Amino acid sequence: MRPDGPTMAAPEESLRRRKTGYSHPEPESPPVPGRDPAGSPAHLHAGTFWLTRIVLLKALAFVYFVAFLVAFHQNKQLIGDRGLLPCRVFLKNFQQYFQDKTSWEVFSYMPTILWLTDWSDTNSTLDSLALLGLGISSFVLITGCANMLLMAALWGLYMSLVNVGHVWYSFGWESQLLETGFLGIFLCPLWTLSRLPQHTPTSRIVLWGFRWLIFRIMLGAGLIKIRGDRCWRDLTCMDFHYETQPVPNPVAYYLHHSPWWFHRFETLSNHFIELLVPFFLFLGRRACIIHGALQILFQAILIVSGNLSFLNWLTMVPSLACFDDATLGFLFPSGPGSLKDRVLQMQREIRGPRPKPRFGSVVRRAANVSLGILLAWLSVPVVLNLLSSRQVMNTHFNSLHIVNTYGAFGSITKERTEVILQGTASPNTSAPDTVWEDYEFKCKPGDPSRRPCLISPYHYRLDWLMWFAAFQTYEHNDWILHLAGKLLASDAEALSLLAHNPFASRPPPRRATAQTRVCSRHRRWSATRRKEASITQPGRTRGLARMRTACPAGGSAESTTGTSSAVLGAGTPPRASGGCGRGSEPTFLLSAWRS
Repeated sequence: MRPDGPTMAAPEESLRRRKTGYSHPEPESPPVPGRDPAGSPAHLHAGTFWLTRIVLLKALAFVYFVAFLVAFHQNKQLIGDRGLLPCRVFLKNFQQYFQDKTSWEVFSYMPTILWLTDWSDTNSTLDSLALLGLGISSFVLITGCANMLLMAALWGLYMSLVNVGHVWYSFGWESQLLETGFLGIFLCPLWTLSRLPQHTPTSRIVLWGFRWLIFRIMLGAGLIKIRGDRCWRDLTCMDFHYETQPVPNPVAYYLHHSPWWFHRFETLSNHFIELLVPFFLFLGRRACIIHGALQILFQAILIVSGNLSFLNWLTMVPSLACFDDATLGFLFPSGPGSLKDRVLQMQREIRGPRPKPRFGSVVRRAANVSLGILLAWLSVPVVLNLLSSRQVMNTHFNSLHIVNTYGAFGSITKERTEVILQGTASPNTSAPDTVWEDYEFKCKPGDPSRRPCLISPYHYRLDWLMWFAAFQTYEHNDWILHLAGKLLASDAEALSLLAHNPFASRPPPRRATAQTRVCSRHRRWSATRRKEASITQPGRTRGLARMRTACPAGGSAESTTGTSSAVLGAGTPPRASGGCGRGSEPTFLLSAWRS
């Protein structure tokens, strides 16, 4: 039988074509999304920053979320109606000081939404601001998209808290968050809520604003160290840092006991990262990427080694501006319709003929240029400060906290000093059998048998200020008088800031004291090594005059048995019953009692 049918003839025809080298042209298949014309997986091109914006917004929203969470949990106890330093009193004093000024001038000196609210219930106002910030930051964190209005709201809400937060919001990272948040406003379109707003590419001026921020942060931190404590120059600072940092974590104990050569390596590495690496930003794309990677790695190491609030998490945010879409593409899934695929299509469109600029694009470009000019103008005193031999760190030059100076650990303390709060129910504190019981903080070191906490990026503001108070007198920290008065009254809000109240199920103490104890060596946090923790140096008196002062109104609560008073440097110092330096002579800071 002859194979006359077309089906049987097909192999012969195909063979004939192969022999003659002729073949019909195959119809072109449509391009597959996410692949180049050759069919291999497509790669994002360098030079665009669509995905960079998403990562930046999510990282910034995370820090905002933590900051507003801290505010919601602690504002009422610190600056609320019955807080240690009520913001209502602060606002009234500020208003009285500028009574000859107009309302706008007062607002420009200290911009805060609280000027527009009713001061009769500041607790509700503070909670509302914090909850609104939590809601907006949660939305941005989950979706990865935002517009200028949302980011401006986050910035304005947090600035309102910082400006009335008094000493509780005096840390350098508060201004750093406000400057980072201000730049974040210009990352986004005005109205559009989209992760990839097609007509609003990420501005190079804004990206360089972030890079300029991380440059100043790191270089400022490095210069303040070189110009400050000598131990940074002889490479011995890390011998003491882990022991004397404000709030150590469990890892700090092991790092403190590292070999001497490891501490020298740490100090040299710190100088390299803070003094040399920042200049990589200006050496091209590859060097800029290396800079970003090194800075993020450095901040991650700092997070592991101590509880420095959200400072290191926040410092990672501007470092992300060193990466473009080609670098951050691995963070996003591939596939048709994915963000990565959509960015690839937008990159192809950019390489084609450019359409006529829209009116909104022109306005936005003008706004970005104006932002660049503003940042350059406000950077003049900051640069002069960096070049000055009398460099000042963590200072802002305007009420909006837009361009600031930064720095950390310009000097390192060589011994750990702790403030120990104690109370007694004994009516006669001079009696030899008087028992003093310790109040324990949530994270500040106290009882040697208690393991250090691990809370970063969360922040216990009172615990941090107790570390600063150990190096000063009550004149610099009037809030500690208020705290002593509230302990005498067993004030529930104040006690919520502490981890342990020894008088929880008993009547309030008759007397409360605050002492400092100096540890000669690193505290042993294990109960099995408790004996070594008791080796201390005698406390040093700080020249406090014998005086009596009534506890300020709004600070210490009045008890049912009478008024609260405080005596500085008077009375019989209580015996040490715990804390750092058990059994040593204390430095007697203050004593308060109920009469």
